[in-house]
Amino acid sequence: MNVFGIGLPEMMVILVIALLVFGPKKLPEIGKSMGKAIRGFQDASKEFESEFKKEAQQLEESVKMNAQLEESKTSESKQ
Repeated sequence: MNVFGIGLPEMMVILVIALLVFGPKKLPEIGKSMGKAIRGFQDASKEFESEFKKEAQQLEESVKMNAQLEESKTSESKQ
């Protein structure tokens, strides 16, 4: 198991240190808040990616339309 480049032994050491620092009663709260923060970050990241793709697609369509207009102007001027 490898999460964020951290293997299982490293995760166990981090968990033991967190248990010693925060105590067993505080760990569930900390885990819950960290989970919410990570979920929020993932949602924001997906939303950003979606908006970026949408804008890129609109830009691509705009460039194609401009190219077609330029092509039609060029063909009209030759006639």
